[in-house]
Amino acid sequence: MHTANTVDEHAVTRKVTRRIVPFLFLLYIISYLDRVNIGYAALQMNQELALNSEAFGFASGIFFLGYFLFEVPSNLLLNKFGARVWIGRILVTWGVVAIASAFAQSATQLYVLRFLLGVAEAGFFPGLILYLTQWFRKKDLATTIALFLAAIPVSFIVGAPLSTWMMDHIHWFDWSGWRWMIVLEGAPALVGGVLCFLYLTDRPSDATWLKPQERDWLMNELEQEKRARPAAPHHSSLKMMANPKVLYLAFIYFVTQCASLGISYWMPQIIKSFPQTLSHTQIGLVAMVPYAFTMIVMVWWSRRSDRKKERRLHAAVPLAITALTLLGIGLTTNPYLSMTMISLSLAALYASKSPFWALSTESLSTTTAAVSIAVINSIGNLGGFFGPYLIGYIKSLTHTATSGLMAFSGLFVISFLMTLFIRTTAQQAPVLPEAIGERNW
Repeated sequence: MHTANTVDEHAVTRKVTRRIVPFLFLLYIISYLDRVNIGYAALQMNQELALNSEAFGFASGIFFLGYFLFEVPSNLLLNKFGARVWIGRILVTWGVVAIASAFAQSATQLYVLRFLLGVAEAGFFPGLILYLTQWFRKKDLATTIALFLAAIPVSFIVGAPLSTWMMDHIHWFDWSGWRWMIVLEGAPALVGGVLCFLYLTDRPSDATWLKPQERDWLMNELEQEKRARPAAPHHSSLKMMANPKVLYLAFIYFVTQCASLGISYWMPQIIKSFPQTLSHTQIGLVAMVPYAFTMIVMVWWSRRSDRKKERRLHAAVPLAITALTLLGIGLTTNPYLSMTMISLSLAALYASKSPFWALSTESLSTTTAAVSIAVINSIGNLGGFFGPYLIGYIKSLTHTATSGLMAFSGLFVISFLMTLFIRTTAQQAPVLPEAIGERNW
């Protein structure tokens, strides 16, 4: 085995990052476009399919019910078949379903197709998080995850003007613009699936693109971290789904997803409600602004977390900021102040995600990581159903989303306090108070 003295560890980390992160970044952009473009489609689709606010909220959120039900089985199959095969399969399947969604002729058909889209995409995000933990040391993990998660705001920066431009300008064969937008944004998933089979490397031991001494050093570093983690017995999927530690983290993530996806799905309609009359393309351009700001903040905050070697406060403080800004969104009617509050809220939301996932993955034993990450993500992503549906339901009743935003603000106060209760050791292993469950976390 080669020693660290013969290897430039920063050069190896950069090489692995350049090889893996840009490709995963691109795949996640494709994923998020297919997941959230229904928010832009709603500008035309709601009238064509006769969807009221509650029906649109349900159509947006039902994706996450399918995602929830099949998340853990999908992640277990990823462990069995490897990332190259399984992530490729996920991409191809969801590409087919995404394109089929353009042919929906009624609310019921849209519900079914959105549910199936969630089933098809289940396991994608936690699979990629698990894949990153198999290639990067924990001290590099928050920044790496942030670079990967930056695909979320980038997908909106690219997707907002692109989606709305397609809706305004593409009407081939007398087909609605929103339908063409869904087809054209679903097709890249099919290409991405094929590229997965050809490009991804399942594990460092298979990385022929690394020099032998680089490969040996990386495998040794990762193995040392694996051995340093506290030993833990293997748990079944059902046991992990009832594990207090996992459920505790899942609730925090649930609250985050409630607001981030609720705002994402409804933002085009929030902007459309401004006093100024805007075209669909102009709405898309305005929607870019909060996500451009978000991308800068989340990468800076995650780098700060890695530099300070601190996760808990870096995950908690943005949650408190989100609580305040959501309250501000609900109370203001000024469009410029609303966009400022939305920008701050989204930036804080996404800034908390990388430290949160770094904190979570560092807290889990290697024997339970695959199932635990999937459980946290699947339960948390139920917020993707609850958030948009709650806003839609309240908007149908009150003709305003203010009450829903205030409810989310209260939930973020709770999740902020819960995150503060997670204590870390020098090894960054969080420990919950004894009243919550286990003594060693």
